[in-house]
Amino acid sequence: MIVSVVIPARDDAPMLARCLDALGRQTGLPDDLEVEIVVVDNGSTDATAAVAREAGARVIEEPIAGIPRAASAGYDAARGELIARVDADSICPPDWLARAIAIFAHDDELSVLTGTGEFYGASELVHRIGKAWYLGGMYWSMTGYLGHPPIFGSNFVMRSEVWRQLRAEVHRSQRTIHDDLDLSLHIKPWMTVRYDPDFVVQISARPFATFSGFRRRLSWVLPTLRNHWPDDSPWNRRAARRRWEEHETGEGSRPGHAA
Repeated sequence: MIVSVVIPARDDAPMLARCLDALGRQTGLPDDLEVEIVVVDNGSTDATAAVAREAGARVIEEPIAGIPRAASAGYDAARGELIARVDADSICPPDWLARAIAIFAHDDELSVLTGTGEFYGASELVHRIGKAWYLGGMYWSMTGYLGHPPIFGSNFVMRSEVWRQLRAEVHRSQRTIHDDLDLSLHIKPWMTVRYDPDFVVQISARPFATFSGFRRRLSWVLPTLRNHWPDDSPWNRRAARRRWEEHETGEGSRPGHAA
């Protein structure tokens, strides 16, 4: 079995080094597991690519800036049956990958596993604002909107077949959208997304260290939703899921799902 961990990075050499060090300390993994680290160098001018190669990661070059484009390039290049995603500032605990593998092994119907983050850096107030207002607010509001938990881009794992079904639909070229929310909106009615509050990584509080940074992150929400309006409005999503559930009754396995 191969598991790919995709990390988009742009001028993130110091943080990437810590991220890769944490990934190199994963424990409890099956003996026959191959872990492939895919770092997408998104036009860096620092030592990001060199740091990645020194740690044994595959480096994919995506010169056009933008997280949606970089993340998609990484998923395209991934060879694993499971594709994990963290950011260059993510620090994964030692049991992070083993926990994800075990959850997928015990749930054949699971499409995406997503978790949350604990902030480091900046002040305790920034940590509280980031976790309660941003992560917490996005989780509760978007769960109701989507009909399933939103995917958190700094910490999730999906089956490769999910990406194969969605790769032609995601909005890669728009820089000022949330790629993880865009992916969440493309999730099909037959796909299942599970949120595990104990599936946690540490993430940098740098996007929220200033009001302008916090506002910029929030400003990406509406353009992301607008790309899917009105076809993916909450009521249309609920209707599509009801239609699928009615169709699925007595029909067998889900489209594109490996039995």
